[in-house]
Amino acid sequence: MKTFEFDYGHGTKKFQLDEERIIDVLKTADFPPIKNLKEAVHEALYHPIGLPPIDQIVKPGQTIAFICNDLTRVANSFEFMPLLLDEMNKLGVPDENMKIIFSLGTHREMTPAEWEEAVGKEVANRVKMYNSICDNQEDFEYFGTTAMGTPVWLNKQICDVDHVFMTGSIVQHFFSGFGGGRKAILPGCAAMETIRHNHSFMMKPEAVIGKLDDNPCYEDQIQGVALFAKDHSLFLFNVVMDAHHHILKIFAGDYIKAHRQACEFVEKVYSSEIEQQADIVIASCGGFPKDINIYQMQKTMDNAVCATKKGGAVIIFAECIEGSGNKTLEETFNRLGSTKAIKEELEKDFKIGEHKAYALSRLMEKAHFYLVTAVDKGLANKMLFAGAFDTFEEALEAAEKQVGKGTIILMPEGSLTVPKLKEKNSAAD
Repeated sequence: MKTFEFDYGHGTKKFQLDEERIIDVLKTADFPPIKNLKEAVHEALYHPIGLPPIDQIVKPGQTIAFICNDLTRVANSFEFMPLLLDEMNKLGVPDENMKIIFSLGTHREMTPAEWEEAVGKEVANRVKMYNSICDNQEDFEYFGTTAMGTPVWLNKQICDVDHVFMTGSIVQHFFSGFGGGRKAILPGCAAMETIRHNHSFMMKPEAVIGKLDDNPCYEDQIQGVALFAKDHSLFLFNVVMDAHHHILKIFAGDYIKAHRQACEFVEKVYSSEIEQQADIVIASCGGFPKDINIYQMQKTMDNAVCATKKGGAVIIFAECIEGSGNKTLEETFNRLGSTKAIKEELEKDFKIGEHKAYALSRLMEKAHFYLVTAVDKGLANKMLFAGAFDTFEEALEAAEKQVGKGTIILMPEGSLTVPKLKEKNSAAD
């Protein structure tokens, strides 16, 4: 037996396994983190991808809005935001001419304490900060409609400045292909109806993880941001991080070209090739904030099922201190109770929150999901999980009763690692 330790909330959980059953341990690729962040930020700003150096873009006395991630996304904004503000000061932009907008999308409001945690106390004391709250329709300005019919309403806080800096991190996304880039604005700083219509394209088969070309969600987001970009200056500043929250690389410049290059690097860091799928996959979301609630945990489920045999079992370490994370998500399961019913209703009337119920339940048709969690056991049962337990041993026993004592794949960084089944060379077989 071998002892393993997986991240769980702000701590860890230890468990033991028969090592002979383990056929793979999936982790992010080993890339060295940036050693001198100040130098890396300067290099990114003055040698951007697809744009002139920053001193040819930003002029003295101009105004800037920085879009930053909310608390459900790890970007280490507290590390690079002081450096960005300082550099803008050098270019003649005073602190009072800058502000931060947190791209909440449809997520809950951040508190002032959480703002400070996200960007650091120094930055929080230097510039004004705002939440983009999608339900406050009066906070948004209309920019037209995409070719796919999405009305583009964007937060006024990013409309009244000379330059918009789109900051954040990039990982693969289960229906938009990849995060980062245009997502800072749409859905990050968009109104509810804009987000709802855009996310409805997740029902299409082309809306999958790791795919940008011909992905309807991505294409619609690009069109929506392009309507805004016609009369606004945009500058992308995205980071790619490892599982230990270290910044590996910065991609800055044109919000499409720089993002495309970043996505190529993300594939190298996070994709994990596997020889075969396992009977049981044991995964951790990677701790807080990846396992803050079931709403966010779903991304780990999406990744883990890629490594699981059809009808197999997935055990996930996910504390979920905020429970489901969405009342509409809970209500949908209570009212409809099956993937078929949820899908049929979404196809008639797409709703945010209900879409996550579909994203969860469709995975449960591929595998049985067991949670090691703080989530209420009754709630987990209503949400169609095969079981929710306080200990790993209980979860493993339940999984083995369902699928037997078969092969195991471990995913200690489950929210990041995307398993890809190795293609067999038929000519060599």
